[in-house]
Amino acid sequence: MNNKENPELYALRHSTAHLLAAALKNIWPNIVFGIGPVIENGFYYDVYFDDDTKITEDDFSRIESEMNKLVKADLAYEQYFLSLKDAEKWAETTNQRFKLELIKDLKNFGTTEFKKLTSSEIETFAETDFNLERISFYRCGDFEDLCRGPHVRKTSEITAFKLTKVSGAYWRGDINNPQMQRIYGVSFSNKSDLQNYLKMIEESKLRDHRKLGVELDLFVFSDLVGSGLPLFTPRGTVLREEVSKLSNDLRLRNNYQKVSIPHITKKDLYETSGHWAKFGEELFLVKSQETSDQLVLKPMNCPHHTQIFDSKPRSYKDLPLRYLETTTVYRDEKSGELGGLNRVRSITQDDSHVFCRQDAIDQEIDFLLSCAKKLYDTVDMKLRIRLSYRDESDNYLGSKELWDVSQKQLKQAVVNNSLDFIEQDGEAAFYGPKIDFMATDALGREHQVATIQLDFVQPERFNLKFTNEKGESERPVMIHSALLGSIERFLSVYIEHTAGKFPVWSAPEQIRIMTINQEKETLDFANSLMSQAFDLGLRVSADFDSESVSKKIRKSQMLKIPYSIVIGDKEITSGKVQPRIREDLKNDNQKDILLPAEDFLKAVKTEAEQRLKLTSL
Repeated sequence: MNNKENPELYALRHSTAHLLAAALKNIWPNIVFGIGPVIENGFYYDVYFDDDTKITEDDFSRIESEMNKLVKADLAYEQYFLSLKDAEKWAETTNQRFKLELIKDLKNFGTTEFKKLTSSEIETFAETDFNLERISFYRCGDFEDLCRGPHVRKTSEITAFKLTKVSGAYWRGDINNPQMQRIYGVSFSNKSDLQNYLKMIEESKLRDHRKLGVELDLFVFSDLVGSGLPLFTPRGTVLREEVSKLSNDLRLRNNYQKVSIPHITKKDLYETSGHWAKFGEELFLVKSQETSDQLVLKPMNCPHHTQIFDSKPRSYKDLPLRYLETTTVYRDEKSGELGGLNRVRSITQDDSHVFCRQDAIDQEIDFLLSCAKKLYDTVDMKLRIRLSYRDESDNYLGSKELWDVSQKQLKQAVVNNSLDFIEQDGEAAFYGPKIDFMATDALGREHQVATIQLDFVQPERFNLKFTNEKGESERPVMIHSALLGSIERFLSVYIEHTAGKFPVWSAPEQIRIMTINQEKETLDFANSLMSQAFDLGLRVSADFDSESVSKKIRKSQMLKIPYSIVIGDKEITSGKVQPRIREDLKNDNQKDILLPAEDFLKAVKTEAEQRLKLTSL
């Protein structure tokens, strides 16, 4: 759950961040503070030392002890206000130069010298995002900080917290700025919730997709290739293609048509779409040795797809046009934000774009909602909806009236489908509102995955049109959708959700055949069984080595293969096999059973085709 959906919990975590800062100040009086926002399940605070002081996890018990002293002191959180001039003086007097920079940015708001504040930095200020008259401060004992709150009343209300890790972070995310130490912590309203969370964290370590990616031989990274650029092994490529096929199959049955676009483009395309002005710094630039064109690696696909639509005259009889493409885009993500498959620089999207009339929006969104529900039911993850709207800032293209209409349309579609939803301002794309799908994994963690976005802006910027039944020119609406979102990020969630125990349909290896010995008759039977499996389109491998059967079974278990078969004299004589079924695939109290080899293979084929969650044996 998002912190801001629970104001009491948000205030508690915000207050714990200040509690951490106050404790740090008591221990290291010369510490310099950056920002300390609330994040999912907790908070962090960025700090800096002018000397070589380094905070490590070994210091956590000492810091937590000081925090507990402040809790027992029952100190009040008291708000007061200072003018901009006095706030600057406070920052200068206390040697809080990073706070001074933020205050000056606020002072310069509306001028060419203003540096845009991030959402985390904005949390520093009170009353409104930009109050040019005064700045809010909070006092907790001897500790003072500029902050817009909210906070709990007293430190004694903070009863369940723990520091979790420390890492490096450049001030304001800029590599040219000083590197700070970022101290993370979690905070809950009671100790039971904290203990449950800590247990979940221990389980998540066992499920970490980076760890399982190595153990299951799914993907690798190479320093020679570069950070954030994953390389998928044969096993990982199967997994990647199977989830992509699930997504595409759901839409291809409704007349979505596959298209294919290049990976580079002239920057002119993104200047027209508006992406260059918004995200120019995140693009990879490409230099041509033949032309003077400035080229970029594509960071998204929608502008390209508009050009396919615009390649010839369109009639209302042609609509809706539904384009589908699974392809990789590239974004120059900050090095410090990269992590496994969760945040990468090469992002594969199961992307689709519908060009339709306004009166067809409801039915198109209804279909995409049904696809998302089907997909996440198949992968056994519960969904809820976040309706992502614009806020009152000027970060969006298009008229406010158009936004109001499109936001109401999205909400009505979700209501009509009886879906659980929340509404959140400030999370929309710059060209339109979104339906963001939030999936809950096996550990109860929520992840943003699929998205449906309504777009009136790009059709206007590219002057897209079709001829309606009256012979008049009309503007189409564009609907963006990705059911998986980033396939890399989805896989990071899916691997951890399943703990690497993939169902038969997505398992990189569905069956492993092992032999008791290496005699010709045994190998011939095993090879014949493999050939039958291949003919059925199953993914099967052989382990005919001279190792003991127990070692072979252990290797199969380590790779979490759904079915393992041992071939010996009994199997050759009877023509039957007794597959070892992975425990999580079994039905209640199910035992391994003996059945004809052909029947077994056909049953596995059915499980794969129907994407069943449990064995059908």
